[in-house]
Amino acid sequence: MSAYTRVGPAEAHQSLEVKGVGQLVDVREGSEVDALRVEGALNLPLSRLEALASRIDRDRPVFLLCRSGGRAATAAEKLHSLGVKDIRVIEGGILAWESAGKPVVRGESRVWSMERQVRFTAGLFVATGVALGYALDKRFYLLAAFVGGGLMFSALTDTCAMAVVLGRLPWNRGKGSCAT
Repeated sequence: MSAYTRVGPAEAHQSLEVKGVGQLVDVREGSEVDALRVEGALNLPLSRLEALASRIDRDRPVFLLCRSGGRAATAAEKLHSLGVKDIRVIEGGILAWESAGKPVVRGESRVWSMERQVRFTAGLFVATGVALGYALDKRFYLLAAFVGGGLMFSALTDTCAMAVVLGRLPWNRGKGSCAT
């Protein structure tokens, strides 16, 4: 039995807005939510989900939203392990929600999306490892190999430790994120 079901943006919107069933939980980091959000969504960043999970009403269906769906699926697994029963992941995340014409609120955040931050940081580490390996000591090539291995592990497990670490940095907390 799966820990969650997948729903499209139209079905989620119908349940949440029209029928008033369930609660929308956005698991993106605060800075991402500050840039683009769904009005009324509860922001519980994946990087702090376990600590904040008590804010979820376990008697109502939980609709999870992230940027494109990956982090929401990870959050669903975590919430299921914490005893939350009725979990639904919105396929395609807020990108699909917006593309489907569902209402969003745009903010003025200039912080890059988490995916973009991860790509930049991974690229920086690889380029640094190669440059230092060439200029100073071949052992620096191991940094590039380590990052490459981490990216492969991330793809295989559909998790991202680098995103969790980056999510804890001050600029990713955002104005509207949970303080705890």
